[in-house]
Amino acid sequence: MTAKGSEENVIFVGNKPPMSYVLAIVTQFNSGSNEVIVKARGRAISRAVDAAEITRNRFVTDAKIKQIEIGTESITNEEGRTSNVSSIEITLEK
Repeated sequence: MTAKGSEENVIFVGNKPPMSYVLAIVTQFNSGSNEVIVKARGRAISRAVDAAEITRNRFVTDAKIKQIEIGTESITNEEGRTSNVSSIEITLEK
């Protein structure tokens, strides 16, 4: 993780189409960031991978995948049950 601006270059992937996250990643790179972290959980993981790959292959061709971290997060729902959800962090750098 970078010390300066550690949260402003993080993109959380949810239910939008991958291209909207690609736009966010490209915007981060164009605003001067050398590193962008794409985070996702559960079913959004494939969307995060798609966004990172589309960015690398079509828009920011000099971007490289610096690091990929995978893990499991415990989430407690409204009824108090806990469930494990997979998570991914893809770090792209220019």
